[in-house]
Amino acid sequence: MKSGLVAIADTRLTSGNECSTGKKIFVHQRENHSLFVMTSGLRSVRDKVITYYKECLEVNDRVYDKMYKAVNGLAEQLRRVAVEDKQFLTSNGLFFDLYAIIGGQLENDDSQKLFLLYPEGNWIEIGDDGSPFIIIGNSGYGKPILNRTINQDSTLNFCLKTGLLSFDSTRVSANDVDFPIDIILYEKDTYQLVEHRIYREEVKDVTEYWQNKLTTAIQTIPEGWMEPVLAKLGQMQLFASV
Repeated sequence: MKSGLVAIADTRLTSGNECSTGKKIFVHQRENHSLFVMTSGLRSVRDKVITYYKECLEVNDRVYDKMYKAVNGLAEQLRRVAVEDKQFLTSNGLFFDLYAIIGGQLENDDSQKLFLLYPEGNWIEIGDDGSPFIIIGNSGYGKPILNRTINQDSTLNFCLKTGLLSFDSTRVSANDVDFPIDIILYEKDTYQLVEHRIYREEVKDVTEYWQNKLTTAIQTIPEGWMEPVLAKLGQMQLFASV
């Protein structure tokens, strides 16, 4: 959005029948230098890539004065891990699977930037085509809400509320997504990321309110368009009872 960035990530980690909690957002913050990385995919690949990237940032922090340079740096580490591990993972039936969303604003950027990094190390910038958001991971259930509501002029407050509802729609439909969730807020030109974790109990009233409002809205939708279909149903029931 024009006003800034909102990032939301769940914390559920799954391995077979085992579930645990782990952070999926990496944050790097200093003066005039704010960025975050969100990931989806094989956890072992993620941890190794982020470890290498942290070391890279320690050495090249001042070189990354624009977000695209920082994204290129992450891509280099992703390809490095691919060289080291991809063959071994593939031979054991595992996919080298890591997608990343990188967002933020560095000192020579004219505004905040958002990128999607693919497992091959190539990337695209989000927003150039008009799309105000991107989802990685389990994206099918929550995306319709965002498609219908979010645009480039949406406020951070509105995006945060809508993002929560989008996440909750995914949570109730997919067993690999759950609370707590980590949230990142960034307001344009502030160079200050706000990070916060939200637990299910904190937003229980909100999710229940949304569920009730959604049910009520469906019940009150005009039904004139249904009459031809219901009339056919009534005729079938009449014939069946004769």
